[in-house]
Amino acid sequence: MEKIKKGVRLEHISKIYTDPKTKNDFYAVKDTSITIDPGTFVTLLGPSGCGKTTTLRMIAGFESPDEGEIYLGDEPINSLTPNKRDTAMVFQSYALLPHYNIFDNVAYGLKLRKLPKEEIRDRVLKILDLVELTGMETRMTNQLSGGQQQRVALARALVIEPSVLLFDEPLSNLDAKLRVQMRTEIRRIQQEVGITAIYVTHDQSEAMAISDNIIIMDKGVVAQMGTPHQIYYNPVNEFVADFIGEANFLRGTMKGIEGNLAIMELNGQRFKVEYHEGMEEGRQYTAVLRPEASCLSDDKGVSCKVVLSCFMGSYQNYHVMVGDSLVRLEEYNPKNKKIYKVGDQCRLDFDPASVHVLPC
Repeated sequence: MEKIKKGVRLEHISKIYTDPKTKNDFYAVKDTSITIDPGTFVTLLGPSGCGKTTTLRMIAGFESPDEGEIYLGDEPINSLTPNKRDTAMVFQSYALLPHYNIFDNVAYGLKLRKLPKEEIRDRVLKILDLVELTGMETRMTNQLSGGQQQRVALARALVIEPSVLLFDEPLSNLDAKLRVQMRTEIRRIQQEVGITAIYVTHDQSEAMAISDNIIIMDKGVVAQMGTPHQIYYNPVNEFVADFIGEANFLRGTMKGIEGNLAIMELNGQRFKVEYHEGMEEGRQYTAVLRPEASCLSDDKGVSCKVVLSCFMGSYQNYHVMVGDSLVRLEEYNPKNKKIYKVGDQCRLDFDPASVHVLPC
């Protein structure tokens, strides 16, 4: 019988710590409510100290919330110890048993549950095949590369068949190329198994690449939840826009409406953005412009001055000044395009539909 998939629900969760120096209490996580659907891959993303790891540890049972309730499926789990929760954690440090071989590391949790030897063997071999370590059962963990150790840690978590798999920055000890390879493998395995996964990282590209949904946290609260596409193209504020990828901020005043476009003025220059209901003439707004969404031109757009021009192979990296505002942009496939040099006066051009508008 196939195991029923379970989601996770946090209802008004808070965690309070005491600063050892000042002795003052502070919220590491404050009044946070999150719903994670069964079978989805959700990433908690944010800078150091934002509360993402504390949230993960509360779900795992290594920390207890001071306020609120955590549910696994429909079951409240605040009072359950980590080993009584239907979850498994993949740690940053792998936490492998150094004197055990691969088979015994993966089998450890099953042996604690006192399952029959044949069942243990069948489940371990099946999961090793899933993580592509078949035939390496007798190798010791000190004979493995970082990527192989991470696969063993993943297999050990999966073999006990938890409802929810938790990841605490599992790729931070790997080099850049291996990180990309392993994040792809983790996503493949999660989709193949169909397990609910909650992943903590501070790496934006990692979160974008593997997540069904991203939860961005800031100072202990949820700043925004949504798909990678929603988070990137429709950030709710400047913190989110600046944290997920690169963003330029052009602050201007709305001067009027032209069809479905709003006319903005910045340092005496005018440009157009898509009009959204509720925008008011005379009010200040911030236009969020991604580096890849604009280009330089001799005759279209707002006037600017080039202060950086750098060939990066697949794209030309520019920094330009629009009045007092610095704008970073990337023009891809620059081989047959005009290359602007530092000091050149030109124009910054972009599609109004590529701009996201925030109130100041």
